[in-house]
Amino acid sequence: MHKKIITMTVSAFAVVPAFAQSSVTLYGTADAGVGKTLVGGSGKTEMISGSLMNNSTSYIEFTGREDLGGGLNSGFDFGSNLNLKDGSNLTTGPGAGYWGRTSKIWLGGPWGTLQLGRTYNPAFLAMISWQLTMAANYSVVGNTYNWGGNGVRQNGLIDYRTPNFNGFSGDVSYIMKDNNIINGTGYARWDGAIRYSAGPVVAALSADKTDGSKTSYTLGGKYKFGQFSFASSYNQSARNDALRRGFSLGGQGAFGAMTLTLDVTRDIKNDWNMRKYTNELVEARYALSKRTFVYAAYLHLDGSGNYGVGLRHNF
Repeated sequence: MHKKIITMTVSAFAVVPAFAQSSVTLYGTADAGVGKTLVGGSGKTEMISGSLMNNSTSYIEFTGREDLGGGLNSGFDFGSNLNLKDGSNLTTGPGAGYWGRTSKIWLGGPWGTLQLGRTYNPAFLAMISWQLTMAANYSVVGNTYNWGGNGVRQNGLIDYRTPNFNGFSGDVSYIMKDNNIINGTGYARWDGAIRYSAGPVVAALSADKTDGSKTSYTLGGKYKFGQFSFASSYNQSARNDALRRGFSLGGQGAFGAMTLTLDVTRDIKNDWNMRKYTNELVEARYALSKRTFVYAAYLHLDGSGNYGVGLRHNF
């Protein structure tokens, strides 16, 4: 009996190193406020959560990672958006549905990272690398030009990301036509981006195309000078053969805990509604801590006025 106990104990400790190389992390964001959203909302002043005028959509996410040895690692990400008004899972908008925010598995090494599943489009990640409000729901550049041309995230992505080479990195993805069914028909799609980030300069070039549609692309960059940042971009977003093309220009200043942003887009071509718009975003943030801030934003988008005041906490 004593030998059996010793053997079982040794066996148990023998597997500890394998488990010690694995980890699972829970994290997310809680964001709610008061505002009025005319685009995709009720148009009335109300409590808002997961809306256009929230800084972020509230979510909870699990990420796991295992060290496989030899420089290889693997893992997963499962994320679900939440509606703080009633505690339910969001049923509309980007990331709707249970685990609709992120559902992927990945394998990485010195050669880069391969991802499979539902995750962010390369063009979206390229845009938020230089966009002044990053991935804020009310980003004027993102909302005007559909976050680089094809929205935030997609199902069935086969994605490869390169390592960083002296500030340069790349990301390319492909969706097979049977994973992208629109009105009963499958359409293959590719999406790629090149990014540069070093010192005060961030720049990115992205392009994506769906079969039967014209190509969307964005060239954008940001320069930080002391407490100020300036960003500009040139964008083309395609809906089949209908194009929306234009540029953006914005500035941001950090004054202690307060950050103020003004960002403007201007169409030079708009086949979507046959009218050229000038859209503007004004945002103020005040950091209460490293994880929590309050914000107020006004977004003039395609002739509609939208506003929100809220509180965001990252955990």
